[in-house]
Amino acid sequence: MNLGTMERYVMEATAKPFLKWAGSKTQLVKTLRQFLPLGEDRRYIEPFVGSGVVFLNMHYRSSLLSDSNHDLVSLYSVLKSKRREFINRCHRLFTPENNSETKYYELREEFNAAPPGERRASLFVYLNRHCFNGLCRYNKKGAFNTPFGTYARVYFPDDEMVAFAEKLQHAELEQLDFRQALARAGDGDVVYCDPPYVPLTATASFTSYAAGGFSKKDQEDLHQLAVEASGRGAVVILSNHDTPFTRKLYHGAKLEFRLVSRTISCDGQNRNKAKELIAVFGEGQCSELRL
Repeated sequence: MNLGTMERYVMEATAKPFLKWAGSKTQLVKTLRQFLPLGEDRRYIEPFVGSGVVFLNMHYRSSLLSDSNHDLVSLYSVLKSKRREFINRCHRLFTPENNSETKYYELREEFNAAPPGERRASLFVYLNRHCFNGLCRYNKKGAFNTPFGTYARVYFPDDEMVAFAEKLQHAELEQLDFRQALARAGDGDVVYCDPPYVPLTATASFTSYAAGGFSKKDQEDLHQLAVEASGRGAVVILSNHDTPFTRKLYHGAKLEFRLVSRTISCDGQNRNKAKELIAVFGEGQCSELRL
């Protein structure tokens, strides 16, 4: 890929995922393209796939996508195999009658009682688009408990689901702990890690994304595994809040910093920007070869 092609790749329009997602990296896609190494013959690994927006906008021959959230992995697996049939099933839930608080809580209760499968997966899409800001939150018993979002109209992401299903045809999906996923990274692999972020304040918490939360020890383990994977020949990129803890933790990596908007807030007029860091491990810290 020559310089002109590289510039076009970095600047190309960002494809949007079909899920709304707290902490989605839509704003960072163009930045991350500058750091992720080139070469379509490489394998891409994403241990915290979330909305899949980074995966959706990268061009590698194959991908390994994983997440600790079993509902998310199940949804993507159903979409990959059923495609249009499943998309139509989801669309049938997006009716004016279902866009009400009463119906939302009824369907949320059904979702929490449903076994894994197409019905639960389609309800997950419904909940994601109708709940407050697309926030995926579970209580200590593992029940989805995000409240109703109160939207005048709810958009059904048909085109976005079609594009995502097509992209998934070249991806392997597994519900894995990040430790298991990173253990598979080896020579030539490209890994992007978007873990639950380190809290910006002492009172902030990121423990409700999936059962078990994400502790300080998990952050330290993730860093160590990134170092080990880069030692096996992989390039690993991590993003996180820019804090004294993360700067110290990622010492030795190539660090870059960006300001991004925060979107999970009850007050739409008071959504401040936060500073994030991007840490690059491997292939001569990768970005030094590109910028």
